Amino acid sequence: MSALKLLALDPDDLEVVSAQVQDAVLKVGDIHWRPAEKRLVIVLNRFAWEAAGTRPKTFERRRSALDLGRVTAVKAQHLSPDRPDTVLELLTIRFAETEAPSGWVELLFAGGATLRAEVECLEVRLTDLGAAWSTACCPNHDGA
Repeated sequence: MSALKLLALDPDDLEVVSAQVQDAVLKVGDIHWRPAEKRLVIVLNRFAWEAAGTRPKTFERRRSALDLGRVTAVKAQHLSPDRPDTVLELLTIRFAETEAPSGWVELLFAGGATLRAEVECLEVRLTDLGAAWSTACCPNHDGA
């Protein structure tokens, strides 16, 4: 499969990006807030949902960057920068508009951790950084 490069400029676009990063894993230390650049950059290992099922029982992950632009503030709940090796599993990303076009981009993680970025407008990029690698595990959402 070829590397993904996606750009989300509205809530519908963000749903596509969110679907691509569902079940991504990362460490707290992979979250980089750059206030001078108005950027929040998160490096993660995303599960390649687009490749799942193309070959039976073969699954892939890819190292990717999730780049939120136009960020004016970042708030975290149940995330400690003092514990950079804590592993997180990303469940979804959503956008809540406050005063158009600004709002909050919220990243929800398994276990209740949340990262909220206040944005001037929605500008989210997802870029694969390299080749995929095989994994034997496929995330399971039916509770089995």
